[in-house]
Amino acid sequence: MQLTRRTLALAMPATLAALIGAAPASRPAAEGADRHGPKPTIVLVHGAFADASSWSGTIRRLQHAGYPVLAPANPLRGLAADTAYLRSVLAAVDGPVVLVGHSYGGAVTSGAAVGNSRVKALVYIAAFTPDKGESAAELAAKFPGSTLGDTVNPRSYPLPGGGTGTELVIERSKFHRQFAADVPTADAAVMAVTQRPVATAALEEKAGEAAWRTIPSWALIATADRNIPPAAERWMARRAGSQITEVDASHAVAVSRPAVVTHVILAAARATR
Repeated sequence: MQLTRRTLALAMPATLAALIGAAPASRPAAEGADRHGPKPTIVLVHGAFADASSWSGTIRRLQHAGYPVLAPANPLRGLAADTAYLRSVLAAVDGPVVLVGHSYGGAVTSGAAVGNSRVKALVYIAAFTPDKGESAAELAAKFPGSTLGDTVNPRSYPLPGGGTGTELVIERSKFHRQFAADVPTADAAVMAVTQRPVATAALEEKAGEAAWRTIPSWALIATADRNIPPAAERWMARRAGSQITEVDASHAVAVSRPAVVTHVILAAARATR
């Protein structure tokens, strides 16, 4: 029998009803979600003398585990300014967040998470965790062991409002031993060339309120760190009540031991769901 336009028009409602009736009762889970709800976005904040590429090994592992990841550039110009910038980044992220900071990035995350109910966990990777009124420079000097001061060179840079500021860079010839002793020589040479200078103001500026006082935290202590004394990392982590993991690694632990870093981050992410 030849189908006319009228026949097709009459058949369409019944056909649609059959298709709708055959459809599954629920939609597949959205990407990054499961029966426990949406997986948190992992926001990774690098510290001084590094850039976001230092998280590459961790990012690949987190993505493989199905987590959305964001690794913004930390300006490294001043603690208040860097904290305000990170707050703006977090404001654009939907859903829960696990906020991870390395080195000076820990000070930035501690401030940026204050008052943000979507940040469910803080993770400190060989990081500063200052309390109100403390600076990264004073915390690094609280315990012996840092040799950073013998390896950095100061240089001037123009300030937006006029005048000049001072920033620090690690001498390339000393970068490998100081910052990344357990990273292959060729990789450390690239890191030395691409290092991000940090303003002295960022390291000397006093911190505001600390988010670790109200948000659960995890900490990875790099026991071969030459930038932040391991004793200082351990003391800060214990004061914050962090769940602590220790690993024999340099300050560049995210580069040299990404599997361990990922393990700590995933422990925080899973504990908050």
